Amino acid sequence: MTDTKDDVVREVVEELASPTTIGVEAYVSEAYARAERDKLWRKVWQQVGRVEEIPEVGSYLTYDILDDSIVVVRTGPEEFAAHHNVCMHRGRRLVDVPSGAKNACDRTRKAFVCGFHGWTYGLDGACTHVRERDDWQGALTPENTHLAPVHVDVWGGWLFVNLDDDPEPLADYLFPAAKILDPFGLENMRFKWRKWLNFDCNWKVALEAFNETYHVFTTHPEFNRFGEFKGWAKAQGKHSNIGYDAPKGLDETKSKIRLGSGDPRISTAEMQVYTMEETNATTTQTLVNAAKRLVDELPEGTPANKVLEHWLTSARNDDAARGVVWPTIPADILGQSGTAWQLFPNFQIGQGLTSALCYSARPDPSYDPNKCIFEVAVFELYPKGEEPATEWVYTPVGDPNWFSVLPQDFSNMAAVQQGMKSLGFPGTMPNPYRERSTVNLHYQLSKYMGVGAPRDLNEGE
Repeated sequence: MTDTKDDVVREVVEELASPTTIGVEAYVSEAYARAERDKLWRKVWQQVGRVEEIPEVGSYLTYDILDDSIVVVRTGPEEFAAHHNVCMHRGRRLVDVPSGAKNACDRTRKAFVCGFHGWTYGLDGACTHVRERDDWQGALTPENTHLAPVHVDVWGGWLFVNLDDDPEPLADYLFPAAKILDPFGLENMRFKWRKWLNFDCNWKVALEAFNETYHVFTTHPEFNRFGEFKGWAKAQGKHSNIGYDAPKGLDETKSKIRLGSGDPRISTAEMQVYTMEETNATTTQTLVNAAKRLVDELPEGTPANKVLEHWLTSARNDDAARGVVWPTIPADILGQSGTAWQLFPNFQIGQGLTSALCYSARPDPSYDPNKCIFEVAVFELYPKGEEPATEWVYTPVGDPNWFSVLPQDFSNMAAVQQGMKSLGFPGTMPNPYRERSTVNLHYQLSKYMGVGAPRDLNEGE
């Protein structure tokens, strides 16, 4: 990539550094929600699933976004095709998505057959069979019977689609996020668990519950006993990333895992155990076990940087012994990476050395701006052949399988959505430093929607 593009990214960061306010239309307006279909969702690259979900030629998955349903199918060892999920004859959905399911993703197919009149399509979308074709007197052509194609590409092990006729290449769209995240080897991770649910809030409210660190002190008070962690957020072109300031005595390349305060041998172990027990995410059993040994392996008074170095080296060696190879990440990349990236418009990757916590949100198909579909997935590096078998599991708010931390985030969402509709609330006032990711989301949204750009907080209406 050129220096010119880097300069553009830096300019966006500076442009969004002053205090701003964001109106509520993007969250509560039904007209805005309906306009999103054509102005946003049919124009952007969207993450729709993982490559390993469709492992064989003919295996497929579906993805629904408002009125559109897409079929993504593997057509070769490393080739994929995507089509609108609609038969060209009478418009019937070609692949049915079971009621209450996130998507359809089952046995391998050699062809797609419409359940209405039997029109048949190859994996490439070409129509291969029409009953009584002669009745059309030659008017049916390969062009007008071919399933409507959708652009599809792969990055980081994820499948992305774009419904636009002529989208920018995915590699350009993802800059600079992909450049920073590529060394983490996300394509080598596999699902540890994955859940989805419905929220009584706008999809942006759901995402914004996770795309900043400002809420941690109040929403997750249990973490305060490990120390107060000052966070930041940065605009990165279309995208954003968040992270934490390096603790005193540690440079930023060594601060990707928080150690806590007090005796770092003890606080590290306590925090890792708590995180595993209450989220089952953002750490691994290898890291937990290595942290629990610190008090026995290191003398009291060991500096925090030495505790961190010993802990990570010990865990890396433990993983190597079981066939898990950690990625090697250059120090300058690690220093820029932070702890999570928000890929515009609706996908967050919380990257780690051997695991990742990911969120995505999309509007409810009813166009109700007060509802959305939310997905949470945790990934981890596993020894080859030892990846767990997982499926998307509907896990509603209140289900005990969420443990304790994520429900704390969930508890804010409906309350925020309700509050935004109040006569007494003119708009949000995000923290210019710690919530810049939220500001950038709306800045980027406004480019597509034509309205809703963040305004200077001191400006009049």
